[in-house]
Amino acid sequence: MEPEEERERERLLHTQRLKAAVHYTVGCLCQEVAEDKGIQFSKQTIAAISEITFRQCENFAKDLEMFARHGKRTVINSEDVKLLARRSNSLLRYITQKSEELALNNLEQKERKKKKSSAAKGRRTSDEQVEAAMAESEDSNMA
Repeated sequence: MEPEEERERERLLHTQRLKAAVHYTVGCLCQEVAEDKGIQFSKQTIAAISEITFRQCENFAKDLEMFARHGKRTVINSEDVKLLARRSNSLLRYITQKSEELALNNLEQKERKKKKSSAAKGRRTSDEQVEAAMAESEDSNMA
């Protein structure tokens, strides 16, 4: 099999696994709703919701890629996701809130790392001082 055919086969298998995961998740969500609301979902309905969800995710991925490319970037960032969600006020608010929470958590982690790094440097300095003092006392004991 040629390398190009192999890559296409792997891409197809990957897509099938993703579709199966989406179908499973949609089935679980439909089961939860069915139990909560006392209704039933047919297998065809679950399959249709799964297919629509998968296609919408593909569209989202393409849009996000285009937003990043338009910004002359190769990495999708939170601003791209906010732009994607701009038509849904509640989703935009939720994404903005989560983005701010993540930024705050990242800032806190950086501060903790700085403190640990500073404390470790301080400990090394005090350890070095103790070693120097011990060496001095050993030298004075030998004299």
